Amino acid sequence: MKNIFTLSKPPKPWGGRRKSQHRSPFLFLSITIFTFLLLFIAYNHIPESLLSLSSKTLDPKFSQCHTTKAISPDKKFFLYAPHSGFSNQLGEFKNAILMAGILNRTLIVPPVLDHHAVALGSCPKFRVQSPNQMRISVWHHAIELLRSGRYVSMADIIDISSLVSSSMVKVLDFRRFASLWCGLDVDLACLISLNTQPSLLDRLRQCVSMLSGLNGNVDGCFFAVDDDCRTTVWTYQSGDEDGVLDPFQPDEQLKKKKKVSYVRRRRDVYKALGSGSKADSATILAFGTLFTAPYKGSQLYIDINAAPRDQRIQSLIENIEFIPFVPEILSAGKKYAFETIKAPFLCAQLRLLDGQFKNHWKATFLRLKEKLDSLRQKGPQPINIFVMTDLPVTNWTGNYLGDLAKDTDSFKLYFLRKEDELLAQTAQKLATAGHGLRYGVTGMEKPCPQRFSDVLLFIEQTVCSCATVGFVGTAGSTLAESIELMRKFDVCSTQN
Repeated sequence: MKNIFTLSKPPKPWGGRRKSQHRSPFLFLSITIFTFLLLFIAYNHIPESLLSLSSKTLDPKFSQCHTTKAISPDKKFFLYAPHSGFSNQLGEFKNAILMAGILNRTLIVPPVLDHHAVALGSCPKFRVQSPNQMRISVWHHAIELLRSGRYVSMADIIDISSLVSSSMVKVLDFRRFASLWCGLDVDLACLISLNTQPSLLDRLRQCVSMLSGLNGNVDGCFFAVDDDCRTTVWTYQSGDEDGVLDPFQPDEQLKKKKKVSYVRRRRDVYKALGSGSKADSATILAFGTLFTAPYKGSQLYIDINAAPRDQRIQSLIENIEFIPFVPEILSAGKKYAFETIKAPFLCAQLRLLDGQFKNHWKATFLRLKEKLDSLRQKGPQPINIFVMTDLPVTNWTGNYLGDLAKDTDSFKLYFLRKEDELLAQTAQKLATAGHGLRYGVTGMEKPCPQRFSDVLLFIEQTVCSCATVGFVGTAGSTLAESIELMRKFDVCSTQN
């Protein structure tokens, strides 16, 4: 039998001498060792969640559906995979509420993900992670949050109580959904950390990995939506012909340079996934990302601004335009504004270290300088400024923030630190309140011990909503847009 590593002989040169066919025994050994090392390195760099998909036998019949139906036979669930920073996650959460409402499904409320834990890519460049990839990344990260005791639900931070009490949306915390789906004999919401229960953690990883859609759809049980922003813009009662081309398509340069062949079509979400569709019979409907944004006369993924023939959904659209923080966060922000600053102030939201913003310090500082120069000419000094920035105070020296801090005759700067007592008190109040666990399956509403660590970002936004002198935000920052929306709805003057 020939050695697979022996190359075929080249044609023998005319009149040339016959070459020796001897091969060193070390050649085969060296290649074998090298191949083994490559496999070893690759194996150790595969995420544990993905290893669980191949190293364990997954039930292709999704026996979990039988468990879930037995406990809650009348419910159909809506899953999605959020990504990026909190403001993007909030936008997707509102879109999820809307889509779940249209499809009459119970929304599984996800955790607040770590910033940049899951990235989507670029819809305008048609370069994004697939829905399957997004789902497996999110569920893997959710389990990591559970494992490390850092899990915080979106409903712990965002106040959806009025939406739920008015029956506009039905929700269930992801931890309690996973407990039902996986048939666990414990309530995941009541575990402070999974580190002490490795067998439970391993079982959870195997079970939840099925929700990625990597195993395909299962009739009557699981349906994964694999249409993303490269091919689809979801609509509802828009008046367009279903399947019509969207105004935004890849241009000729992109098609040629990146070999992009996608065609974007506008599709009615109810016609495609609602009553009478194949997806409607599934207990679980799983989307990838629900991120959207205006782009070149269209929306990147979801274009639902009105429901002219559905008053229930029209009311829902109006109610989710702005969803406030829970009362504990609003109270903390107001307390700092009224009891610590105690005077009219300007809020400066300066995003300086992340992504594209780290290259635009000059423009960001210039906007603030122009505003302050105007205020100095018009009013009394010092001007009170609340600074919301990702640049640590220790790095202010040598830039415009350092100059402001030194000019104590003209400016008085305020800012929050993670170690401030106000943040610790607010985190404790949120842990006691347990907002995210108030909604769900009958018999699973019991309170459980919770733990919160980082509430700085949410309190800072509330403080900025109370800035009576004005607000200067970073151009292009979704955080700045969120603060502007809070100011538009006059959050600071409302009672809670």
